Amino acid sequence: MSFPKTVLNDSAIIHPPGFYIIGFQRLPFINVYFIFLGFVYVVTVMFNSLVIFTITSNHYVSHPPQVRRIVMFNCLVIFTITSNRCLHTAKFLAVVNLAVIDIILNTSTIPAMIKIFLFKDNFVPFNLCFVQMFVYYSFGTLESFALAVLAYDRLIAICFPLRQNSINTLRSMSCIVGLCWCVALSICAFAVIIMTRLSFCNSLNVFSYFCDYEPVFKLACNDYTLQWSVASVLSSLILGGPFAFIFLSYIIILVTVFRMKSLNSRVKALATCVEHLIIVAIFYIPLITIFSISFYMKYTDPDRSLLSLSLASCVPPCINPIVYSLKTKEIRTRALALVRTNKINADQYRKACLRVLAITVCLECKVANDR
Repeated sequence: MSFPKTVLNDSAIIHPPGFYIIGFQRLPFINVYFIFLGFVYVVTVMFNSLVIFTITSNHYVSHPPQVRRIVMFNCLVIFTITSNRCLHTAKFLAVVNLAVIDIILNTSTIPAMIKIFLFKDNFVPFNLCFVQMFVYYSFGTLESFALAVLAYDRLIAICFPLRQNSINTLRSMSCIVGLCWCVALSICAFAVIIMTRLSFCNSLNVFSYFCDYEPVFKLACNDYTLQWSVASVLSSLILGGPFAFIFLSYIIILVTVFRMKSLNSRVKALATCVEHLIIVAIFYIPLITIFSISFYMKYTDPDRSLLSLSLASCVPPCINPIVYSLKTKEIRTRALALVRTNKINADQYRKACLRVLAITVCLECKVANDR
């Protein structure tokens, strides 16, 4: 087999046509798992949003029921917030940011996993492999940053309640979210670009559930010290940095809460943090557990490690909008109002169709009788 070659620094760089993803080889009934992931993807992207709205002067123009059945759970959260002016705040900008990240993160892996493992088409073209790698790690990084942004919002709201509206404005939150996106996309672009300096002249079998960074660079037949160093440093910064910020934020929040004189005020302040703490636990605890077991145990089943890691990366984006967004009173109230409005419009549309059908039948019977 001859691979295309490019010249870089007087050395031949060999780029193959693509790679073969070969994870989950020895797990029984693995097809059931990928069917479950399909369900997870549907819940994440296309489950519970009943309506797509166009907005004119803060009024909703409803679409036919055929369009209403194009459902997206996270999109319901996004449309609910964008369509209601009272939800145009820094907090809900952070919620929309998380919902967008969740959709793209699961879209980057689950459809490809179903294609590869359920339909047995495990070849991934070379360029597409690096595109998937970039998208997955960019939005995985943004997921970690988004949780830190939400911790910042809670920190300002509880520790500086009187100055919250002047400190945590929509403009400042937009700048923070934009900076997070720029940093995440830039560092992941750098990490992926340096992968093109590697030659792949031996095995093309990637033992993972997608084009994962470490399994791919370990296939290289030239030195990959730079790639290993970048992967190690960035993994620590991407996961450890936001987690440390969240941890310190909650220490400050707890100190502030316990300084409050009223027990009722303490309970109310802590109650606003419950949803965020749940999604932080859902995101970080599985990852920390998996990496700790892999590091300290001498032997771990590779397939079981892949299964755990794929669950840890695919399930949180499915749970986040349920736990956080719909547990938030303002979003829940608005979403229920949208659902009720949509249901009424759908009933009216159905009744109108039945009336038209009844009139048509009566006219046909009349014409038949006249004949």
